[in-house]
Amino acid sequence: TKQLALHAELVPLLAGGAGGVLAALIFVVWSLRALARRSARSLLAGTTEPTAKGKGQKAAGKSEGDDRVSVLSGANRSRLAALPGSVIAAAVLSVLGVGLVVGAALGKVSQVGGFFGAGTLCLAGLLCFQLAWLRGGGAGRGRVLAGRGWWAMARLGFRGATSRPGRSVLCIALIAAATFIIVAVEAFRRDGQQETTVNHQSGTGGYALFAETLLPLTHNPETAEGREALNLTATNGGAEMLKDGDAFTRFRLRPGDDASCLNLYRPQNPRILGATDAFIHSQRFSFLNSMAETPAEKENPWLLLNKESGDQSVPIIADANSLAYVLHLKVGDELTITDDGGRRIRLRVVAALADSLLQSELIMAERHFVRLFPQQEGYRFFLLDAWAGRGEAVAEMAGHLEDRLSDYGFDAQSTAERLASFHRVENTYLSTFQLLGALGMALGTLGLAAVLLRNVFERRRELALLRAVGYGRADFAVMILAENALLLGAGLLTGSSCALLAIAPAYAARGGQLISLSLAIMLLAVLAAGLLASLLATWAALRAPLLPSLRTE
Repeated sequence: TKQLALHAELVPLLAGGAGGVLAALIFVVWSLRALARRSARSLLAGTTEPTAKGKGQKAAGKSEGDDRVSVLSGANRSRLAALPGSVIAAAVLSVLGVGLVVGAALGKVSQVGGFFGAGTLCLAGLLCFQLAWLRGGGAGRGRVLAGRGWWAMARLGFRGATSRPGRSVLCIALIAAATFIIVAVEAFRRDGQQETTVNHQSGTGGYALFAETLLPLTHNPETAEGREALNLTATNGGAEMLKDGDAFTRFRLRPGDDASCLNLYRPQNPRILGATDAFIHSQRFSFLNSMAETPAEKENPWLLLNKESGDQSVPIIADANSLAYVLHLKVGDELTITDDGGRRIRLRVVAALADSLLQSELIMAERHFVRLFPQQEGYRFFLLDAWAGRGEAVAEMAGHLEDRLSDYGFDAQSTAERLASFHRVENTYLSTFQLLGALGMALGTLGLAAVLLRNVFERRRELALLRAVGYGRADFAVMILAENALLLGAGLLTGSSCALLAIAPAYAARGGQLISLSLAIMLLAVLAAGLLASLLATWAALRAPLLPSLRTE
């Protein structure tokens, strides 16, 4: 980390500033073009209601009453014309989303793409439905409100969201999109400490310990003769820590660069393990995808390591996370490395492991390893399956093995802790993305405050009239808070529900908490910030003089 430093150049900074100014100018021109369609009378009166399309010049020469009739009739025609399109779009997007869910559940499309695509389509469909609802008279628009007290004012505030349907849906979309991101990211957090089971398909492969030596071991610890040669037998009447039933899986190791997320740099010559035939047929770990063709290969993709290729490339298997985020490869791609003599070797990825402790290495068959790296003698990487009857004695066994094999530089660690170290790095990246989503929500809340200020400014005559007939500041606060709470609640609910649909496979496979404490606090903070923005908008509106606003009414 001492090599990290701020790197700022003049050209990118100038380009960023010029881009911001250009974007501002574009939107200024866009706003002026929209205002040019308004009649002179409406602009002098301070109203921003659009006239009927193509009637702006005619409306300018009519009386005030005719101008308002034209405005209202044009708005109604626009609303009625847009309503069917919004409903149809919502229905089509929802049907497509359901189709992707069914396809992902049946295995016709990938679960990640299917469910995230379905969540995105449902998000867009719900926004279209909300647009249609607001344009079609949602929140009781057009009906007389009867009652008194805070609930009646809140209902009046709900109705205010229908005055600018497009603007209201834009606010909902900003909050919903950011909520979708942070809720979806939360489901992918991992806890490696849960992988302390004998499940052979888990991330630990059912192994309790993994170890590495500085010097190679030529004897097999799984046999009585090997344990005798390695001084692993019981002494002075003590219990024998390693028994015939314990799997002491051995791998040949060619040292190299760490290919896991613990390495900040892209490896040029990754570490390579040579897997024995016994390990290949043990069917340990689970796979994300592979190039398997036969039923036997699909049942056990490790068999692909012994499959001959016609292009002289060597088949290898790697962890999916290392392939995607460290090596930037996928199944079927090739990786070229150099052997100890400087010759170039082509390696082809034939399968990807799903979240395993073997993220630091590439695995090939032992026969290919011996042919390519004859200088690497013996075995230096080990996986120990010793769960049965051990319980808390696993750590004691690690110390026993390190003591007896100290001449070889034997270093044993818990497989669960090893996997947890990878997960901590992944969780850090997830927290970064979640923080970016929270920043998006904060910006969306600021945008919502700006929209509220504009809405209140455009409705200042209405508020002034209500104030003149007896309504007080508290009534206005309730009304504007209710309108903002409706938009915020709709955004949070829309984004959360669509995100839960998108993460359904991940949650079903991993379990865990759908909503963590930090996520709940983040969502509540956004809600509180939005309500505070409402109060600020109300305060700014009530500071405006009453009489000038009434004169234009």
